[in-house]
Amino acid sequence: METQVIELGYALDTFYFLIAGAFVMWMAAGFTMLEAGLVRSKSTVEILTKNIALFSIACVMYMVVGYNIMYSDGISSLIPGLSFFIGGDNSAADVVASGGDIYYSNMADFFFQVVFVATAMSIVSGVVAERMKLWAFLAFTVVLTGLIYPIQGYWSWGGGILSDLGYSDYAGSGIVHFTGAVAALAGVLLLGPRKGKFGPNGQVNALPGANLPLATLGTFILWLGWFGFNGGSELKVSDVGSANAVAQVFTNTNLAAAGGVIAAMITSRLAFGKVDLTMVLNGALAGLVAITADPASPSALLATLIGAIGGVIVVFSILGFEKIKIDDPVGALSVHGVAGIWGVLAVLLSNDEATLGGQLAGLALIGGFVFVASLVIWLILKAVMGLRISEEDEQEGVDSVECGMEAYPEFTNK
Repeated sequence: METQVIELGYALDTFYFLIAGAFVMWMAAGFTMLEAGLVRSKSTVEILTKNIALFSIACVMYMVVGYNIMYSDGISSLIPGLSFFIGGDNSAADVVASGGDIYYSNMADFFFQVVFVATAMSIVSGVVAERMKLWAFLAFTVVLTGLIYPIQGYWSWGGGILSDLGYSDYAGSGIVHFTGAVAALAGVLLLGPRKGKFGPNGQVNALPGANLPLATLGTFILWLGWFGFNGGSELKVSDVGSANAVAQVFTNTNLAAAGGVIAAMITSRLAFGKVDLTMVLNGALAGLVAITADPASPSALLATLIGAIGGVIVVFSILGFEKIKIDDPVGALSVHGVAGIWGVLAVLLSNDEATLGGQLAGLALIGGFVFVASLVIWLILKAVMGLRISEEDEQEGVDSVECGMEAYPEFTNK
């Protein structure tokens, strides 16, 4: 009877892990719809192409090399040669012999982790939208998902230096979201703003997205997927304690997003005199990013407040990036970068085991390594193949230049 209970727990936790991973995979659709809605119509096909391509590349690169780096011995595991992930899994005897300490299939762990990698790369996609060469972006995807993300991930989740320093990041406000934003920042500094975004006298010109209903749908899809993102990071659900923890994580994740929406809505009304939908959508995402570093410890009220502070921060952060002439079409630097920093620090509000030194060390090491490594790769790509399309091609639109088709042909006057 005990053997059956252990095997049933293993099966339940594995199934939960896989479903959570599927929810996170669905976030790829959310990022795609959000970005497609916030770029101009002439850039829609290319953004759709980038998102499905980056997800596919991330899956293959993490299988070939990334997973081995992140959950083996870090980069040193590659010295003998590439070690492909082939899914050596647990036997029933091993599971029973562990007394239930083996929770889930190794293959399920790979599946859950690989969709996180794709999430980090999706952040980059929106920041560099509308003016980067498609193949330069895809080349960077290979490096970020295969090397940069797994190396810094190993430091925290693989048993490396940040885990020794006490850095606490439950589901990846820093490891996933901050990483994606910093990699994007390194690229966009070299890329420059879209043509017409900033005027000669320093004024900021609006370049409205083509489809706000699509952007709103993308936000709701991301909100839903985040339950898998944070909830799956509990790793198991087959005992009372874990089940209660998962329920707490789901509740706090939802309330943080709601707090972010309300706070961003009020802030935009006070700042602009009207409610800005794009700020509201980013408020939801900022709240989700902020709670991701620790959705298990806070009370429901504190989780709402953490999300609300993220919602306020994101509005002023977006305005701040525009003032220093950094063009981010979807606000991802603010949502995932600045709100990600806030999320890592907010852990200190409810987790007694976390320390300020550990959290700051995590941000410094992750941010410093990812920025420098990404900048080097972006510079190499710029020298070898160029990062930016020509002004003429940008005026025409990346859709026709890179993909040879339009997303809304019926509405185009030719």
